[in-house]
Amino acid sequence: MRTDDAVTESPARAERAHLRPRGSSQGGLRQYNERVVLQAVRLHGALPGAEIARLTGLTAQTVSMITKSLIDDGYLRKGEPVRGKVGQPSVPLSLDPGGAYSIGIKVGRRRLDTLLIDFSGRPCARWSLEYRFPDPEDVLEELRRRFTAIRRRLGPGGRRRLQGVGLAAPLALSGWQSLLGVGATVAERWNRLDLREAVATLSGWPVHSMKDTAAACVAELVEGRGRGMHSFVYIFVDTFIGGGLVIDSHLRKGLTGNAGAIGSMPLGLPDGRGAPPQLLSVASLHALERAWHDAGLPDPGVDGPAALEAPWRDVTRAWVERAATAIAHAIPGAISLLDLDGVIVDGAIHRSLLAELVAAIETALHRSNWEGVTAPQLFAGTIGPDAGALGGALLPLHANFAPDRGLFIKETA
Repeated sequence: MRTDDAVTESPARAERAHLRPRGSSQGGLRQYNERVVLQAVRLHGALPGAEIARLTGLTAQTVSMITKSLIDDGYLRKGEPVRGKVGQPSVPLSLDPGGAYSIGIKVGRRRLDTLLIDFSGRPCARWSLEYRFPDPEDVLEELRRRFTAIRRRLGPGGRRRLQGVGLAAPLALSGWQSLLGVGATVAERWNRLDLREAVATLSGWPVHSMKDTAAACVAELVEGRGRGMHSFVYIFVDTFIGGGLVIDSHLRKGLTGNAGAIGSMPLGLPDGRGAPPQLLSVASLHALERAWHDAGLPDPGVDGPAALEAPWRDVTRAWVERAATAIAHAIPGAISLLDLDGVIVDGAIHRSLLAELVAAIETALHRSNWEGVTAPQLFAGTIGPDAGALGGALLPLHANFAPDRGLFIKETA
């Protein structure tokens, strides 16, 4: 983590803290090439100029001019020269963590997460507030305190390099109020609130917003296992299970922003009794909390290993079996329609519980009928509970520094 002194800089350097569009077509091309170089380093790690030129298709002279400018502007930094090869030693270039900062906020149904990240995507600070269900006034008051703490932490130089706020939240926080036991008054306050506008007014910074599970998918796509996969369905187990859809290295939001909303998938065919239950009614943490309650057990939390220890172990493993069977029921439909590279499962849960859930899903998938299609590879996600807030924090960095205006395309050679 950086101290306030570490992010203080001269006003002249900070004035160059944004890659601003230039007034001419040549300037616009220069800005695009700058972003391509930054994206190459972000995706591949520290690189010498010759390797940047190879990956980007730019000439060595162009790369030399661009990287010098990016070093001067504080976005890249030089590493130690690598010796031992023929010719001059190569100097690897990496992102300067202090080149930019971004804030990610995840407003969940059980917890509020605030995350400050640096230019390399690493967390500098995080805060969490747990509740039974969020009240809009409490959420905004907590964010007010966090924004004050972030301003103090960054100091004047760091604040000039803060790119904005990424907000990750369910599309309708008032949804499923009867299932969660939410009062009508609180639900109505959420219905009347424009959360994005309220956060923008409160912070004074640009705010980008996205559905919470889609933002978690962004984090896995940019910083996790999704970097090596072109097309996948992402499943995130939270208070309600949800997900995201990546096709050809792009996050697909869909017409209403609900692409990848796997929690709404039915678990059977409608019959005389009505519509079948949805996946979220079985494979969500809310169902696990209810199972503990029905067994007369206190809630041990899911962010530690206690859920798989006595006296919760048997109840938790029974939920794992039910959830895995339900998730495995939903996966073949997605694979049959989209022919994806794989499936990534993550959640706001301890890694030991995630490992048991992924193993149980794998077992359940072996019982599915895969005639005519190929069963997908199944992977555990790598980000965990921070995924929503991290994905939110990546939104301003992408908007200001990525070369592709489409959402989170991954450049390839």
